[in-house]
Order: sequence, then structure tokens, then C-alpha cells
Amino acid sequence: MQMVRTEQDTIMTIEQYSDTLYKIALSYTRCKATAEDILQDTYLKYMQCPLEFESSEHKKAWLIRVLINECKKFYRLFWNSKRIPLEDIYTFESPEYHEIFYAVMDLTPKYRIVIHLYYYEEYSVKEISKILRVKENTILSRLHRARRMLKEDMEVAYEYKRV
Repeated sequence: MQMVRTEQDTIMTIEQYSDTLYKIALSYTRCKATAEDILQDTYLKYMQCPLEFESSEHKKAWLIRVLINECKKFYRLFWNSKRIPLEDIYTFESPEYHEIFYAVMDLTPKYRIVIHLYYYEEYSVKEISKILRVKENTILSRLHRARRMLKEDMEVAYEYKRV
């Protein structure tokens, strides 16, 4: 027998985790509409999930894992792999935030997601490893490579501005 979540539990979960999950989906997809669709699919899976969660951290990790799986599933679809996303328009308080944001968004998803989880969501390497189901050393090397790529991009941008 499949358990269905109560309306109140679902509403509380959505209110509690929507910002975090949306930011992760947006970081992964780089498209507001796609991120919203994937977020909705994630909550549908949550509502149908028979699991009882041990803690709020367990629930959050499960939601992030499902969200990432939904993002990957979206990109496996043939027509999505062949499309070119329209860039959403963002406003930033300073030019530095703008440059950093677009430098992170230019990373491939496997690097972009570890940067987001580590710096924006403040997960430890061990926690990211569990969420992504990847070895801790892999997470460390992805973080190292992503930082190196970001540093190179920012140095090139800085040199370009100086000229």
C-alpha cells in the first residue's frame, strides 16, 4: 500500500525547501522554467514517497538527490539535448557578482553542482558525496578542478578588462 503525504506536511516541506531546491535546479539547468518544472516533479515524487524520514536533514538530502536525478533525466531526453536554452535575465548588486555568477554557470553540471552545494548550501564534502552518490575523493577533485577553472576564467576576464 502506497502512503500519500498529508496536505499540511507537503505545504510545510515546500515552504521549507523551495528556495534551496529551486537554486540547485536553476544552477543545474540554467533556465527558470525548466527549474520550476523539475522542482514540481520533485515535489510530486515526495508526495508519493512511502518513506518516513529520520530527520529534516535526511528529508532535505533525499529531496536534493531526487531533484538532481530529475535534472539528469530531463537532459537525457533527446529533444532537450539538442536545444539551446534562452538566457534568463538577472540583476546583480555589483559587477563582481555578475562575473562570478556567469563564470559558475559556464561550468559543466558536474562541477557547477558541487560548487553550489559546497558554497551556497554549505554542505560538507562528505554530505555532498552521499547526496550525489560519488566518492569523497571525487568530490574533492571536482571542487579543486572547478576552483581552478573559475580562477582561470576570472584571471582572463581581469586581464581583458585591463587592456
